[in-house]
Amino acid sequence: MKKIKFLMMAIAAVALSAGFVACNDDEKIEPAKTKTDTVYVDRPIDNNWSRYQQLVTNEVKAKKVHDKVILLVAFGSTWQQAFDAFDVTVAAYQQRFPEYDVFLSFSSAICINRAAAGENVDPRNFFAPGFWLNAFAAEGVRYEEIVVQSLQVIPGEEYTRVINYIKDFANNSNGDLNDEYLAEVVLKLGVPLLQDKETDVPEVAKQLNELYKAQAAEGVVAFMGHGNPDSYDTYKANIRYTQLEEALQTYSKKYFVGTVDMMDNFKTDVLERMQAAGITSGKVYCHPLMSIDGDHGHNDMAGDDDAWDNGYEANEEGEVEDTSWKMFFSRMGYECSNETMIEKGLLELPTVRNVWMQHTQDAIDGEALDFYHSMFPEE
Repeated sequence: MKKIKFLMMAIAAVALSAGFVACNDDEKIEPAKTKTDTVYVDRPIDNNWSRYQQLVTNEVKAKKVHDKVILLVAFGSTWQQAFDAFDVTVAAYQQRFPEYDVFLSFSSAICINRAAAGENVDPRNFFAPGFWLNAFAAEGVRYEEIVVQSLQVIPGEEYTRVINYIKDFANNSNGDLNDEYLAEVVLKLGVPLLQDKETDVPEVAKQLNELYKAQAAEGVVAFMGHGNPDSYDTYKANIRYTQLEEALQTYSKKYFVGTVDMMDNFKTDVLERMQAAGITSGKVYCHPLMSIDGDHGHNDMAGDDDAWDNGYEANEEGEVEDTSWKMFFSRMGYECSNETMIEKGLLELPTVRNVWMQHTQDAIDGEALDFYHSMFPEE
């Protein structure tokens, strides 16, 4: 299994917040080389941060058409299927919001590095949100309205990163932006897919049931979310997975929602709930409950990793490590194979993607954020 360790996540967060993107101290990944990488230098490019910022600013200047912009923020991936899903999402946003320019960023330093290095795919640049926000404020650009849309599923740790990028931008944390512009620019934030228990959870459940009620009639449909470890469960957002399972089960008792990282909601816990419901055999369809079908979907869910050795031994948290959902449920006596893997990310499902897009519309229609005045409260 490919699991991002907590320490690596912390290092990645620090690296991104500083504007420096590297896998480790010895290996510095260069931006992917493309035909559009020409840099028009406005100031000396004497470090990676400045060079990356110049690349992003040049791209924004070249593509700016409107005075309003939407920045989509995803965690990231290094799978072509995910890149295709992101491209389709950008195109959908451009169609629905024709008065806005639309750009996409990754918040994960690891994904940015590996995409630029060409892991699994042709090299491609996905810069951190801070670079894009700075570019939006650059002289010669200066959008009047900036809408940042989180492509996270739950309002957890990664969503907090999105908020912090906006705060740093609005408060001019590096001291290199125009304060007069920051005082006037309209900032708005689109929330994650399952932000609200009362509206988002039932709507997503409704759309997923419309898509997979035929599979639920044949067997179990088990959705695999990411989740946050308890110590990273920002806003206690993990509860959304439990709430979504409850909402789905109003349609069919054969829907289940588990995660790869939420305590008491691993695949072992999903199995326990299935057996308690009397479901001890039959088909098990597995589906990523993530914005894209990337590393977790291809490996943790549908991979061939299997730690079976005359039986499984759970770790101290109750999870069976180094074993995919496919192999685990197959070993437990269910019909679970490549044929029952539904390898689609949520952004590939137009009716579910529309929930994110509605959040963007709600942000546009709502009040502007006012992070700037947290720095200058007297104004």
